[in-house]
Amino acid sequence: MDQATNGETAKRRRILDGALQVFLAYGFQRTTMDDIARAAEVSRPALYLVFRNKTDIYRAIASSLFERSAQAAQAALAGDGPFAERAEKAIDDAILAMMEGIVTSPHGAEMLDMKNALAADLAERWRNGFVDALTAAVETEAARRGTDLAARGLTAQTLAELLLDGLEGMKARATDPAEWRVGTRRLVRVLELSLQ
Repeated sequence: MDQATNGETAKRRRILDGALQVFLAYGFQRTTMDDIARAAEVSRPALYLVFRNKTDIYRAIASSLFERSAQAAQAALAGDGPFAERAEKAIDDAILAMMEGIVTSPHGAEMLDMKNALAADLAERWRNGFVDALTAAVETEAARRGTDLAARGLTAQTLAELLLDGLEGMKARATDPAEWRVGTRRLVRVLELSLQ
């Protein structure tokens, strides 16, 4: 990568980091492109050379967060240790840690609501990837244990989807990250029982 490309990448990262800070501080609706330019320490014209509008910036932030989340999940699921610990770590690293930083901010709820309006396609792609990674991990664990999921009317994908559905419901009901972690342990325990 040449120096000019490195500089553009650094500028883009600075813009996304600054935009996330002001979105969480002021909310998406109240944040202006001027606010983002100031937070990123770039001129407004320089900002418009990289992003057309706030929606483009929001989508770039969402894409970056989803990519980091997917990498964290893959790393945790591929790690060493008992399956339940790896599954909990994947959920914590890929979902709960990211969510915690958002929901504890003054405008976190608005930022999450905007996801459906501005980045539903990115969220769906991320969810499908997470389900695929978890499905592969469940299949591997079932094979290692000699568990016949089909005999129980289950598939690895069904279990992965049920786990994610349970997490979504839990996050909607509980707002405290500590409650999420308790709920995650319970959901992973149910998954673990399905594999015995």
